[in-house]
Amino acid sequence: MSTDNTTDASTETESKCGASEARSASESASGTAASEAETDTASKCGASSASSSTETTPDTGDDSASKCGASSSSPSSSSSSSSCGASSSSESDEEEVGSTVDDFDAEPGRLIAVGLGPGQPEGMTARARSALLDAEHIVGYTTYVDLLPDEITDGADDIYDTPMCGEVSRTEEAIDRALAGNDVAIIGSGDPNVYALAGLALEIIESKGATATMLDFDVVPGVPAAQSCAARVGAPLVNDTVSISLSDHLTDMPTIESRLHAAAKEGFTITIYNPWSRKRRDNYEKCCEILLEHRDPETPVGVVHAAGREDEQVEIVELGELPELGETDLVDMTTTLLVGNEDTYVWDDRMVTPRGYETKYDY
Repeated sequence: MSTDNTTDASTETESKCGASEARSASESASGTAASEAETDTASKCGASSASSSTETTPDTGDDSASKCGASSSSPSSSSSSSSCGASSSSESDEEEVGSTVDDFDAEPGRLIAVGLGPGQPEGMTARARSALLDAEHIVGYTTYVDLLPDEITDGADDIYDTPMCGEVSRTEEAIDRALAGNDVAIIGSGDPNVYALAGLALEIIESKGATATMLDFDVVPGVPAAQSCAARVGAPLVNDTVSISLSDHLTDMPTIESRLHAAAKEGFTITIYNPWSRKRRDNYEKCCEILLEHRDPETPVGVVHAAGREDEQVEIVELGELPELGETDLVDMTTTLLVGNEDTYVWDDRMVTPRGYETKYDY
């Protein structure tokens, strides 16, 4: 699934990787596959010397130290506290970047944003697999790191992963590792350009006074959730379509509602990301209300839970049934909804949205 890493009650301390001034903070960003009360850790990694601080909950487990400016280190699969050389650190807000390009003496390495696709190894593109096999360091959300094949994790010099809601700190960690001279891959499910971290990486690179060219920044696309989930239910998205996330952590709900109205009344098929979490059930209910205002209650809707994973569930329901599914296990942050338009129909247990060929050809 595409990345949008939200959670209902998470705490994080910021990861900094090479700052002269680094800080910790708690802040949630956007997400897929929500979890409760998870904790990120702090890292420092890039100039002369620094001490690193960690803050964990009893459920977080052991922190491991990663040395992201080093040429060799052992892979870790936990929330890492890395010490890689900053001159000093102090607490502040995560919204501010902790280091600039001037804090690094090494020749910059490379940063690549890699989309893993729907989750299973066979859903990863050959280019993504090759990029990850070549990467010295891999940075990502713990759930996505756990999806990586052993050949990739075993071949990496170091793996830095954090639990839910560490998007900003995790992305800065990846950038600072690259500025410290490493070839780094930052990973996410789905595609890096769909509710994911490719854009955030470029924003942070710019804020540090670095350039994308300096880091040879590249994006390796993956199969987005909309496409992988559509494939589970037939052919619902073959005509004009839009995607809308119900997560209001980064986009306010009035804006989301306005977009839902606009898409629903114009007859687009609609992919709904991040439909439900315990603190956002009202968003789901409002979405159903808006869709039913513009669409027939019998409109087909594909409901795909955890596409490509062990607990995958797939159902095709009518739009009028959607509100009651909000209180079931079928709809959560790993679920994607595929809402048909006025032409979409169900045939042989598959959703079909005509492209329009029938108006020009006899078949």
